[in-house]
Amino acid sequence: MSVVRRAVEFVFTRLLRSRLGVALGIAVLVIGVVGAARVVSGPDDSAGLRNRPPAPITTVHPTTGDDGAISTTTTPSPVTRSGEPTPERIAERFTTAWLGQPGQSAEQWQQELRPFATPALLDKLAGADPAGVPAGEVTEEVTVRPRSETFVEALVTLDTGRLRLELVAPDGRWLVDAVDWERA
Repeated sequence: MSVVRRAVEFVFTRLLRSRLGVALGIAVLVIGVVGAARVVSGPDDSAGLRNRPPAPITTVHPTTGDDGAISTTTTPSPVTRSGEPTPERIAERFTTAWLGQPGQSAEQWQQELRPFATPALLDKLAGADPAGVPAGEVTEEVTVRPRSETFVEALVTLDTGRLRLELVAPDGRWLVDAVDWERA
């Protein structure tokens, strides 16, 4: 009897007061709570939702179109200030300047781009070398995709790839704001 008593004393005095004992106690408590919750919820409800809707809940009527800024039902028409060139024309002129001419210095190249680019784009191109421009000549006409009245995307197909330009016109005067090159 004394061996049993010592074992019980050991369990209650040393083991339960140690970190291991506390961890085991917490584990038993968590398992008990989870088990009780499963018993109460029943076998059919594994996710815990009793009144699950048969279809997703939507906040827009299904026949209403997409209300995103780019996917409108009517294509926006770019607005150009009277007497100013269209976005297509600015894209053509910018592309011609961007392709540069043999032996052109970086400063000359920047000066050629200046009338067709935003100050932000000119800052990004400040250290660029025109000799690094990876294209030779335009092979197709400029294609413009209007995104809003003051923002368009122009695609220019070149002999070695495609040039994508983003043009903005907050005041009706179109300027190139971003350049992206995609090799063919």
